Amino acid sequence: MKDDGPTGFDLARLLAERGAERYELHTRHLNHQLPRMLRTLGFDKVYERAEGAYFWDADGNDYLDMLAGFGVMGLGRHHPVVRKALHDVLDASLADLTRFDCQPLPGLLAERLLAHSPHLDRVFFGNSGTEAVETALKFARYATGRRRILYCTHAFHGLTTGSLSVNGESGFRDGFAPLLPDTEIALGDLDALRRELKRGDVAGLVVEPIQGKGVHAAPPGFLRAAQELLHRHKAVLIADEVQTGLGRTGDFYAYQHEEGVEPDLVCVAKALSGGYVPVGATLGKDWIFKRVYSSMDRVLVHSASFGSNAQAMAAGLAVLAVMEDEETVANARRTGDLLRERLAALVGRYELLHEVRGRGLMIGIEFGRPSSLKLRSRWTMLQAARKGLFAQMVVVPLLQRHRILTQVSGDHLEVIKLIPPLVIGEREVDRFVTAFSAVMDDAHDGGGLMWDFGRTLVKQAVANR
Repeated sequence: MKDDGPTGFDLARLLAERGAERYELHTRHLNHQLPRMLRTLGFDKVYERAEGAYFWDADGNDYLDMLAGFGVMGLGRHHPVVRKALHDVLDASLADLTRFDCQPLPGLLAERLLAHSPHLDRVFFGNSGTEAVETALKFARYATGRRRILYCTHAFHGLTTGSLSVNGESGFRDGFAPLLPDTEIALGDLDALRRELKRGDVAGLVVEPIQGKGVHAAPPGFLRAAQELLHRHKAVLIADEVQTGLGRTGDFYAYQHEEGVEPDLVCVAKALSGGYVPVGATLGKDWIFKRVYSSMDRVLVHSASFGSNAQAMAAGLAVLAVMEDEETVANARRTGDLLRERLAALVGRYELLHEVRGRGLMIGIEFGRPSSLKLRSRWTMLQAARKGLFAQMVVVPLLQRHRILTQVSGDHLEVIKLIPPLVIGEREVDRFVTAFSAVMDDAHDGGGLMWDFGRTLVKQAVANR
């Protein structure tokens, strides 16, 4: 009998034997619409390995990743320092998650995070971005003694019930009522904020300094003015930095682009994981934590079974060390400025390209109604079927012809969002701009495979109505 080791489990053999079933397994046992969507778009690729900002398929073709796992892969994939940290923590056989001791790694990671957040004092570690937001909502409500949270139109703060209650997109909320009684205001609308605060029941405002959907930044001065209004009415400012935090926008936090903004609670996740171990963190002011954890009787009033686990803490510590050693934030600012400038220079060249916006390596490319009659009629056809189809028409050839992975920035939006790993440089900028220009040239020629694919998308959209 063959010796398969202590348990007989062999991961490499399992993947070798059944890895080719990946799409069928998902169809049969997981979200069956995901493989269907991927096949419709021609995104049903088989990637064999990944490193940094690239994937490779079985034929050795490389693919440039401009999506970074929705922002999780801030350092790219399989950074050697993070890998080593995880090997080291597993080899250490720590007495982890006993629940009745204080391990050093959570305290060390909190210390390193707070060093980048000088106005904040304490950290709660959970397992995801939506958990970080849920924590902030609970802490804001308890600390202020109020129940209502304000959020912004088109906001995305997660999909669990509490964070869904402050999600500004109806497509995610539909069918999941009743949700918490929270209130939507437009991003940047200080009059609406002032009006809601006068009712006296607002615990806080949760806001993305740059919204993931559409890549819209809060207007200049809004965050500081909102903070002053909130504090005047004894409410708190919650900054959701789950996607924008840890260097994405060219500062450690996106709210740091505006002088004088010091949120009471800050949510981070995604890039803190190093792309390996799920982790979320809610940073807050001392008075908030002391009200929530006001006595020994309340010591476990908010906790997470896997929160502060050694693997996640080791990954987070390694990520912060790499960011400092490799000057990742400065690279995101420098490379982001270069990419945005190169793309913005194309706006006058292509009538379908309307705006390029964002900060650092969080960039939105927006398309709009062209001026020429021939292109306008084709644009109108797409819009009549479903808004957002043209952006999808750009995303698909970027992958199929140029091996570059991107995403449409949200449902019914003609915006592509670029959130690549923060380690990309001029080579990747050149590759993306060259490929994007080729796709836009094809779109403006008015014929060929791109518009044929557009007609396919129109038929699909009409059939789904």
